[in-house]
Amino acid sequence: MTRFGDLTGRRILVTGSSSGIGRAVALELADAGADVILHGRKATGPIEDVAAEIAKRGGRVEIRPKNLLTADGAAELLSEEAWATWGGLDGAVLNAGVDLLTGESRSLPYEEKLDRLLKVDVRASVVMGRSIGDRMKEQGHGSILTIGWDQADRGMEGDSGELFAVAKNAVMGFTRSLAVSLAPKVRVNCIAPGWIRTAWGDGTSQAWHDRVLRETPLARWGTPEDIARLARFLLSDDASYLTGQVLNANGGAVR
Repeated sequence: MTRFGDLTGRRILVTGSSSGIGRAVALELADAGADVILHGRKATGPIEDVAAEIAKRGGRVEIRPKNLLTADGAAELLSEEAWATWGGLDGAVLNAGVDLLTGESRSLPYEEKLDRLLKVDVRASVVMGRSIGDRMKEQGHGSILTIGWDQADRGMEGDSGELFAVAKNAVMGFTRSLAVSLAPKVRVNCIAPGWIRTAWGDGTSQAWHDRVLRETPLARWGTPEDIARLARFLLSDDASYLTGQVLNANGGAVR
């Protein structure tokens, strides 16, 4: 009998896997038995640590660096290289996104932030979802995950709320349509995280911390590992009747 969420022998790409949610997902999938292709802007630094950790746990791992923001055709090339790494893919987690809260983009003008989100969060997800999805459909199986945002379709105040709503609503809508396009051979779902304690959450103010607890019925921050465990389930055969879904992973928040 296979264990719940078993991914033994599955070849899975995780974009944006050098830190945060992507890192946690990559490690969780490796623990579930998957062979993992890591992606980051470069092949050195934190992503090497993720690869080393997977190798230490006995998993097969490769790194495929691409700058999805500035390199021409990077999303297309990453799709091709990931597919060729082990002769196909059984899963893909399209997690790469622009960090507007703690990264170098946080001080940019509103319009430039929007441009970056559209290039990385939206365009790369669409291009890679279609490219990898078509290949999966031809091979007869596969599962794709995208990353949305639980407040995208109900609204949040401020520049970041507006910007992420534009990008993540696009990703969530695309996911639903791609699922129909690729059915019945390929499943496509979206995880929409709520307040997840990544780098921004670690350094935020007490006021924001209080807001998170106030708005979350489970009264705690989510963790990258919470999202990773859900990703493992959705990529596995235990979720074989789920496609075209946007699943809020947000501790029950409804506002």
